[in-house]
Amino acid sequence: MNRAKEIVLSSLGHTWILDLDGTLVKHNGYKIDGADSLLNGARSFIDSIPAEDYIIILTSRKEKYRNITERFLQENYIRYDALIFDIPYGERIVINDCKPGGLITSIAINMERDQGEFMKPVINRQL
Repeated sequence: MNRAKEIVLSSLGHTWILDLDGTLVKHNGYKIDGADSLLNGARSFIDSIPAEDYIIILTSRKEKYRNITERFLQENYIRYDALIFDIPYGERIVINDCKPGGLITSIAINMERDQGEFMKPVINRQL
């Protein structure tokens, strides 16, 4: 997949909504391999998100996998503010308003499953 390597953001605080399986970790690795494994670049991507930003991780995993999932994320230094289980398998739809100055306040990025092709967040003080 050929796309930009950076995502330019305003200097305002951000909310990151990230899928878990196939985006941060190998899809269904916890079932297939008996354990999760981080995709290449996942940790450095999380580390590149400003500390004051809010990170929500979504997963279709059943709630019964919460303990092993939280332990794995903690052991691999994957920070998050909310971890939501039992999300439906279909599309994730984000609906948001634009700021009066014209700032677009929602961005969607679709990644190839298990590829770990992360974009670098770049804070643009001019936006």
